[in-house]
Amino acid sequence: MSGAGGGLGATGGTATGGGHVHDVVGIGIGPFNLGLACLSAPLDLDAVFLDAADGFRWHPGMMIDGATIQVPFLADLVTMADPTSPYSFLSYLKATGRLYAYYIRESFYPLRAEYDAYCRWAAAQLDSLRWGRRVVALEVDPDDADLWLVRAVRAGSAAAGDGGTGDGTDGRGETGGAVETYRARHVVLGTGTSPVVPAALRGLLGRDGSSRPDDPAGGLVVHSADYLPHRERLAAAPSVTVIGSGQSAAEVYRDLLGTLPGRDARLDWVTRSPRFFPMEYTKLTLELTSPEYTDHFHGLPHEQRRALGREQRSLYKGISGPLIDEIYDALYRLSLDGPVPTTLLTDTELLAAEPDDATGELVLRLRHAQLGEVHERRTSALVLATGYAAQVPDFVLGVRDRLDWDPDGRFAVARDYSVDGGRGRVFVQNAEEHTHGITAPDLGFGAWRNSSILASITGREVYPIERRIAFQEFGVPGDARRVEHAAGAR
Repeated sequence: MSGAGGGLGATGGTATGGGHVHDVVGIGIGPFNLGLACLSAPLDLDAVFLDAADGFRWHPGMMIDGATIQVPFLADLVTMADPTSPYSFLSYLKATGRLYAYYIRESFYPLRAEYDAYCRWAAAQLDSLRWGRRVVALEVDPDDADLWLVRAVRAGSAAAGDGGTGDGTDGRGETGGAVETYRARHVVLGTGTSPVVPAALRGLLGRDGSSRPDDPAGGLVVHSADYLPHRERLAAAPSVTVIGSGQSAAEVYRDLLGTLPGRDARLDWVTRSPRFFPMEYTKLTLELTSPEYTDHFHGLPHEQRRALGREQRSLYKGISGPLIDEIYDALYRLSLDGPVPTTLLTDTELLAAEPDDATGELVLRLRHAQLGEVHERRTSALVLATGYAAQVPDFVLGVRDRLDWDPDGRFAVARDYSVDGGRGRVFVQNAEEHTHGITAPDLGFGAWRNSSILASITGREVYPIERRIAFQEFGVPGDARRVEHAAGAR
């Protein structure tokens, strides 16, 4: 089990000034740091992972019935690093008596609820996870500059001395919880991503609406991350508008589409994209999730990486092809009874939304990019499926001078996922899309990244790390005779 305190052999022990020292403290327990915890468990590594939540939950607001994850089951927490791990998805199926049923199902893609249940099953087997710990500060240990102090407020603690982990307690936090201090040689930031809300709508997000008897969702504005808790009200609303271009927008639209029959209601879908882009699943394109392409992308200039990031969004932020077809087929079936009360608007940007107190509706101001025309539409409720983005956590700002930053104020992430000036003591997970490309949020690449981080931490390649898996070259071949720098190269 993880957290046994074995340490890294000769580097184990306590720091100057006393106090237990962990080899690794992970902050945040999403799929990536949970995978790191699973891969750390069999090792002689003292690792502990902290999260403010009271248990593992993966996108609970989007657990739409029947929705699947968009990567094969091999993209679980551990398999791509260690296919024999007891924490694999197949091990979960075997342990829960579902392996043969999954085999007969003949699908590579687990249900989203099933993936969440698998992660909770894996988390329940680890003693290295500390739930209910909200990290409030990352500091350099004043007694040893090679060590870090991670301070966390423990939820529900009864007294300042109730540390509960044997790591020591510093008193009480601003909310009355005990403050625990964890000393660490290495820190892995896995704080995840946060919902993105267009600037023009930030003042409206979370608006609960008028709850009028004739309109249970009047003026409701929610992000898709919170869709399920509000689904009943949305499904009863006279009109709903979904904003967004990716998988979440499509799933919400498809789910609400099924509520239209038998109701006098309207459902609209608005996207800035010029069309409803499918995700790119062709195999040679999928090689962009390889270590070689990650090397290539990381070596490009900052501005070029930024441009490529915009160009490559459809590779993983589009909609699954089968879901696009399913939506069309549903529209076709509904049209048998007459015009479907829905409008799909492409190349259209939402500029603003204003509440109309007299009607309880929202007045949307929309701009069609190709025509340059601005028009208005009314809706009872708004669902913002506008995606997620990595954020720099506030608790690192006190050690900002010890970390690396890019011109845009984001982490300048080294190829080995470290952000601390080459010292290899602080690493990030899924906060490096701008430096490493589309592998950053990819569940299938998480085990590779964790293998790399563990190699840096332990000084040896615990899990074999593939360097070349692609058939194609992404730059100039090594055996090519270079002539000159191409004119006009980006």
